[in-house]
Amino acid sequence: MFEGKDVREPQKSTLKQENGAVRRWGKGPSAPEVDRFLQGPQRRGFELFRAIRIFMELIRGFRSLHFVGPCVTVFGSARFKETHPYYQQAREIGAKLAQSGFTVMTGGGPGIMEAANRGAKDVGGRSIGCNIELPHEQKPNPYLDQWITFRYFFVRKVMLVKYSYAFIGMPGGFGTLDEIFELATLIQTGKIKEFPLVLVGKSFWEPLVGFIRDRMLHEQTIDPQDLDRITISDDLDEIVQTITQTTMKRFGLNYGRPSRRRWFLWE
Repeated sequence: MFEGKDVREPQKSTLKQENGAVRRWGKGPSAPEVDRFLQGPQRRGFELFRAIRIFMELIRGFRSLHFVGPCVTVFGSARFKETHPYYQQAREIGAKLAQSGFTVMTGGGPGIMEAANRGAKDVGGRSIGCNIELPHEQKPNPYLDQWITFRYFFVRKVMLVKYSYAFIGMPGGFGTLDEIFELATLIQTGKIKEFPLVLVGKSFWEPLVGFIRDRMLHEQTIDPQDLDRITISDDLDEIVQTITQTTMKRFGLNYGRPSRRRWFLWE
């Protein structure tokens, strides 16, 4: 994920006593960046450089995606092949979203992400990917009009949320769950408001929703309205129609007056 270095074999660490506190860092400059970054306080120069690098990645994302138009982000597993029913379902969703005037945004990889981007391209729609650097390289899928590759997962998630009017969760693994629960938290806490969050694939999601309802709601760790904010459906026409009507009513399908591209802002 960081500069193409292998993060699977962390370097041996050393300990140093400084002002009564134990400081630990990787062995010399060869320690992977992720290994050093997560080992607590580092040298001030290292942390300043890292903060600047994160800031520049945010700016690069903002400049690259400023003109993508109204998006719907589709989340889902990278592991489903073209013949899988979930792949076909995601491809159909991508086509329907594009026909309704949305740019289809995904994580830019294979599987569900590829399927949604492919569906948008099938009908001449616009297709965007926010790719991520991984130890085992994840290449952008071939159905993207535009993509940007990020070093940091949290910066990538900011971009997937910032430019979207609605979010669709297809079946997936830990990454998909992470994205969906973060969105549910942002909606619950009012950090993002009135943006539809739809889970597609009832047979896949119902056990999880049952746990949320029967355990979390029962134990009062969430409120009833928190569960109501998440929609589960396999009716693709109804999903896209609801998203379209909701976004037109609350936000409109544009960002206002189009901005002119400025070369000095990297646009």
